Amino acid sequence: MPKFLVAESETATERDERRQHAGKSAGETYAATLGQLRPGADITIVAPADADATQLTLADLARYDAVFVTGAPLHVYQDSPEVRRQLAFMASVLASGTPSFGSCAGLQLAVAAAGGTVRKMERMEAGISRRIAPTEEGRSHPLLRGRGPCWDAPAIHGDEVETLPADATLLASNAVSEVQAVEIRHDGGVFWGVQYHPELAPGEIAVALRRQASDIVDAGLAETVDDVERRADQLDVLQHDAGRTTALWALGIDHRFAEEECRRLELKNFLEHLAKC
Repeated sequence: MPKFLVAESETATERDERRQHAGKSAGETYAATLGQLRPGADITIVAPADADATQLTLADLARYDAVFVTGAPLHVYQDSPEVRRQLAFMASVLASGTPSFGSCAGLQLAVAAAGGTVRKMERMEAGISRRIAPTEEGRSHPLLRGRGPCWDAPAIHGDEVETLPADATLLASNAVSEVQAVEIRHDGGVFWGVQYHPELAPGEIAVALRRQASDIVDAGLAETVDDVERRADQLDVLQHDAGRTTALWALGIDHRFAEEECRRLELKNFLEHLAKC
């Protein structure tokens, strides 16, 4: 039975707010997804951002088969106690040698912990990350096995990787953010990460859009809050019917975006690679 550690990137307040809107914290969503992909897995959730979080030693971390780091409304470039605690945790994960995977803020934490930098975006990416394409290295990397020449994925982020660590390999990019998928080998650890959200269902992205509707309008991605609401409504339709042609057409995507098997591909590839190691 695999033993997984899920690290919440949200603060306690952010976890409570997400539960109120989406029903689960980011870590609870990750744990539920992993439980579906690996039934019977022993999954522990920790919150490294919290001041009273249990400090895990390298030996503690090494007892897990993998560590998963969630997304969050986290700004890695801000010098706060919460950010410092999470960067220290991520550095320990890498030093422990335990394989790790992260999405969105999870990717950004790994980048910063390994010596790269993160910045605020000029314009956020909200709802759908479009036309992601593998780099030459990404085309043969196991993280992206099964991906075609380009794909769309659930995403919502206002920060992005500015510079990669020296020991990182860029695996995928799009026109909005150069770093969409990456492998980092640092201090004895191996991290695979994506800027998008393979763990999130369309309905969860809809919730995120509604919560950030004003920001999306301010960013110039929508004319009005009602426009954002209409897009969220279409994502809700796909939550219940992944092949609904009208919703796919309205959003300008194909069925692979919403179908669970395709959406979770990077997570599945990581788990399958883990099982072979």
